[in-house]
Amino acid sequence: MITLDRLVNVLGGYGVRLCGRPEARSAVLRSVAMPDATDRHVTGDVLLAVGASSPAEAVRWAAAAHATAVLVRPPEGGGAEQDVAALGDRHGVAVLLADPAVSWSQLAGVVYGLVLESRETASGRGPTDLFALADSLADVIGGAVTIEDRHSRVLAYSRSQQAGDPARLATILGRRVPEKLRERLQRRGVFAGLAATDEPVFVAADDEQGLTGRMAVAVRAGRELLGSVWVSCAAPLTGERLRALAEGARVVALHLLRSRASADLERQVESDLVGRLLEGGADAATSASRLGLAPCAMRVVAVRAFTPDDRHAALLLAFEQATTGFGWSRPGRSALLGDTLYTLLPGEEAETARQWVKDLQAELPAPVRVAAGIGAPAEVTDLPAGRQEADECLALHEGAGLGAGLNTAPGTAPGTAPGTGLGAMPPAYDESWDEILLLRLRAAARGGRTPARGPVSTLRRHDTQHGTRFVATLRAWLESQGDLAWAAERLDVHPNTVRNRLRKMNELTPLDLDDPRQRLAMTIMLAAFGDDDRT
Repeated sequence: MITLDRLVNVLGGYGVRLCGRPEARSAVLRSVAMPDATDRHVTGDVLLAVGASSPAEAVRWAAAAHATAVLVRPPEGGGAEQDVAALGDRHGVAVLLADPAVSWSQLAGVVYGLVLESRETASGRGPTDLFALADSLADVIGGAVTIEDRHSRVLAYSRSQQAGDPARLATILGRRVPEKLRERLQRRGVFAGLAATDEPVFVAADDEQGLTGRMAVAVRAGRELLGSVWVSCAAPLTGERLRALAEGARVVALHLLRSRASADLERQVESDLVGRLLEGGADAATSASRLGLAPCAMRVVAVRAFTPDDRHAALLLAFEQATTGFGWSRPGRSALLGDTLYTLLPGEEAETARQWVKDLQAELPAPVRVAAGIGAPAEVTDLPAGRQEADECLALHEGAGLGAGLNTAPGTAPGTAPGTGLGAMPPAYDESWDEILLLRLRAAARGGRTPARGPVSTLRRHDTQHGTRFVATLRAWLESQGDLAWAAERLDVHPNTVRNRLRKMNELTPLDLDDPRQRLAMTIMLAAFGDDDRT
């Protein structure tokens, strides 16, 4: 929240002066507006009187827009500030006189940044309305404008459809440049050009991709590429239009830097609070309240993201995407702990968490793959246990040791997703606890914590030394609950063969198959050793 007093103090550094109405300094400012010939009902707390011929006209515009303050250039030839102040008093508008040497784009960047600091943008709790900036650039340049980040994801676009084309429509609808178009631009050296120079680059029309032509310029802070601004045009821009594009890119850079700083601070606070909840502590309810989480059941989602060449960059991208937007606009709260992204999602339905993971994957670049695990519903004090459950489900998903209970896409091998080698759906603990238990048992077996002596161990050694199939036979008999015909069918042998094997096994080691506790113990041992004997 910002008051007029704070706005005046900051703009004072740019040569802006407040004329009269000192009582208005405490007014809270929440919105910014600029005159628009296509919209006669523009409203806002601060009006930027771009194009006003005089302070009198600017004040009339501001009164019509129900503005608290209006930013206008002084009248040509000067004039008494007392007259301007009196004019503002009559209309109930505070008049801010701007230094003519300061460009409107600079002033707009500062005003939008300060007034909209608590508003949400695609980059988080951002200090600017990039859509308004895109509209302003489109009006000046005369072409449809799109502002993108360094990964070709759309941050904002102008309402203007001048020189709009199918490629622009597809980019806006998909919220990023279509992959085929991006690959074509990459081959043509467009992105390399943007990375190497601050000068605008012209992109010729491409009928196959539905592209009528573009002028693009890098948005940069120092040497760091933050994104780019694209204008639809049939031929290279020149003169004032070209200078306006270059100036616009500098304003966008300022906005993105301010947005990043605000978002990074929010991410740091959020990550710290989520970490406390996952580690447990006496102040869990307070931490949840500070995060804006309602006192209800939540699921912990553990995520790892990677590409064939790099895990770290992909994970950072996933964290950035998971924490895009703040407040009511985002259901979960996230933290990056070690090599895992943890997100707390309110709600009891596992499908809601799966959809969140699916949406996260959709927002990441195509080469990035995501593995995830979902804990069971947990109250705020039980979130540490939910984290462990999510970790175990994540290990299940990464290892592709998925049970038949998981949904699989049509035409896909059980437990795998096309092209990823991962499960089609992230497992949830309350639906996959049996697989988790088997994982724990197998981990115990690998650690040497199963008995080295006993019926199952003896039969395994005999199979290894003599090539018999005693362990597979015992497993089939136990899983068929003693039904010889069913066990024989599973082993693809005659029932008498099963009967003979059981007799030989009982001669080798005592098998008390009539004792339910012995049967249970042998079943657990077989589960711990895994499915090696099924081959």
